[in-house]
Amino acid sequence: MSEEAAARPTAEVLTRAEVERYGRHLVMPEVGSVGQERLKAASALIVGAGGLGSPAALYLAAAGVGRLGLVDFDSVEATNLQRQILFGSPDVDRRKVEVARERLATINPHVEVEAIDARLDRSNALDLVGDYGVVIDGSDNFPTRYLVNDACVLVGRPNVFGSVLRFEGQVSVFGMADGPCYRCLFPEPPRPGVVPSCAEAGVLGVLPGIIGSLQALEAIKLLLGFGDPLVGRFLVFDGAALRFREIALHKSPNCPVCSTEPSQTGLVEYEDACPEPVSTTDTAVPFDIAPAELRRWLDEERDFHLVDVRTHREIRIASLDGATVIPLSELPGGLDELDRETTIVVYCHHGPRSRHAVAFLRHRGFARARNLAGGIDAWSREIDSSIPIY
Repeated sequence: MSEEAAARPTAEVLTRAEVERYGRHLVMPEVGSVGQERLKAASALIVGAGGLGSPAALYLAAAGVGRLGLVDFDSVEATNLQRQILFGSPDVDRRKVEVARERLATINPHVEVEAIDARLDRSNALDLVGDYGVVIDGSDNFPTRYLVNDACVLVGRPNVFGSVLRFEGQVSVFGMADGPCYRCLFPEPPRPGVVPSCAEAGVLGVLPGIIGSLQALEAIKLLLGFGDPLVGRFLVFDGAALRFREIALHKSPNCPVCSTEPSQTGLVEYEDACPEPVSTTDTAVPFDIAPAELRRWLDEERDFHLVDVRTHREIRIASLDGATVIPLSELPGGLDELDRETTIVVYCHHGPRSRHAVAFLRHRGFARARNLAGGIDAWSREIDSSIPIY
């Protein structure tokens, strides 16, 4: 599909069944039959079929956006069901995009849903983004956010951004010719481990529903060409106080991708700042110990010190017997509890925090500090299924 065709869809005549289905749209002067026909001819790519992608996909399908692409490479887990409303308990262990395609077909059989079971990366981002009229970023990690932003700028597609953490959500529209992009606000990704992920900090289940619905609203406005999109405006939602506030944004003259003289003219992939669970078979990671190896150490009754650097709230959910609890934020003041001559195995939820803890400990003279690859999550999946996964 050409850039012009993707950005400016040609109207398609509605069938009698569609006229009945979209009746509440057709009586709105802002939509009407012309607008509904534009939606039918339009397309949207949803990156991530998770907490944000679920409500966005449901509402875009219900609204009659003619072609939806869902890109995700994961399977449904029980931990998803608290917020990812595309899925139910019977869907656990099934591929997300396949379940999503089936569910959206029940919402609206007039919509074509393309299930893209793949990771969005540098090899496919430009082609995927360029094949749709608007992009909804429902990703939950910084490398994908930057990749989506850069691809949208490079091929000229609107990027409807959303993010959630705990009780707070954010929404904006990036990549428009007259507005800033994500890099105008955040030129470079944060260092790994600096910003907690949803898995580490949590998110109230209803919050992605609110933010994802706002993303769907912005996408529909862009496709219809009406209203005042969130271009140059960064909307922050505080769910605990039920307040919205808006921050004005401007294009940065020094933006590496959308300025008049960009320093970056292609895609760059960054180390994951909100990593997926660490592969326990990755022997290239220094100082890591796999769950199976730690299991052998325990069976052999080796002398080592197990340290848990998660928060006290997490420890109440699940923990390993015999571990000393020193949350990462308290580690600098808790060194007296540790012996520099003893092997120390540190763990957290998925591994990023414990890796930082190991780096800190080794810098402070704890030369035998090791990291449990994949954290307690990997231990539960690979060694002891009685420990809850959260």
